[in-house]
Amino acid sequence: MKTTKAVKIGNITIGNGNRIAIQSMTNTKTADREATLEQIKSLTAAGCDIVRFTVNDMLAAEAIPYYVENTTVPLVADIHFDYKLALAAAERGITKIRINPGNIGDKENIKKVANACRMRNIPIRIGINGGSAEKAMLVKYGGPTAEALAESALSNAKMLEECDFDNIVLSVKSSDVKTMVDAARILHERCDYPLHIGVTETGDVRRGNIKSAIGIGALLIDGIGDTVRVSLTEDPVHEVAAAKDILFCCGIGGGINIVSCPTCGRTQSDVIPLVAELERATREIKTDKRLTVALMGCAVNGPGEAKHADIGVACGNKEGLLFRKGEIIRKLEESEIVPTLVKEIKEMLNA
Repeated sequence: MKTTKAVKIGNITIGNGNRIAIQSMTNTKTADREATLEQIKSLTAAGCDIVRFTVNDMLAAEAIPYYVENTTVPLVADIHFDYKLALAAAERGITKIRINPGNIGDKENIKKVANACRMRNIPIRIGINGGSAEKAMLVKYGGPTAEALAESALSNAKMLEECDFDNIVLSVKSSDVKTMVDAARILHERCDYPLHIGVTETGDVRRGNIKSAIGIGALLIDGIGDTVRVSLTEDPVHEVAAAKDILFCCGIGGGINIVSCPTCGRTQSDVIPLVAELERATREIKTDKRLTVALMGCAVNGPGEAKHADIGVACGNKEGLLFRKGEIIRKLEESEIVPTLVKEIKEMLNA
């Protein structure tokens, strides 16, 4: 697996084999200090590692010290067009800056931003998508193709490198899943900068989670990606939960893996609400361990098919058989199933 360059963002380090970080972005007005701080804290409590917010005017920039003083999570200033806002963010203690160097003015302006960030050890994420790729690249490749996005990102990185700055993170995003995946793979082959990955403009939770799982998951399984963001038209806390689920399903990080059958005519217990109850009861359990818990609808899919599970229940007629690693332990009434599984999970995690 290719190792990327290490980049320090506040109190965390990405790249070079470090843990993959989860990012999200506030959707409050950044100048609204109370609303934005509340959202930053909600994201942090949900498990977000890095929080980004727009810095679209000086009022937003002037609020940065307030957030720095009242939070510990690394904060990213999202800057478009006005290099002076990037300078203001750097001066006010921001942890990281996200820009597209090609749209903040001439080389002297880019150099000023690079110098300000170098002095303070602030990394810069170059973010490219179909709307921010350079026109020359769009003309060359006939549109916002994967090649156009990747080459635009590398071209923008070169602008910073020419300013003696290489504390860089790259991202290439698209609302088209395959384009994003292909662009990230090109960058992974052609540079060693850490990559921030995600599908952009995905829509609501249902469709957005599917697009993100396909795009982010495909890259993670290939060992590509150092930070991730699930972009949803929803409260950003949902983005964090989805990102954690994607990481877990790709074999990254700890948590509770619930496996359950789709149910069929053999099922004699009401398994669907039981699984929903188990999901709710285990959602807030935090652990670095990986534990597989099975809740199956009958003996066919019980201790046999789910014998790999650390703990599980095979449901019968309003009852269930508790099993551990395929070995039956005892019979449970239906009302005991979820409380018993939760108790067993906590005991295993504390063992």
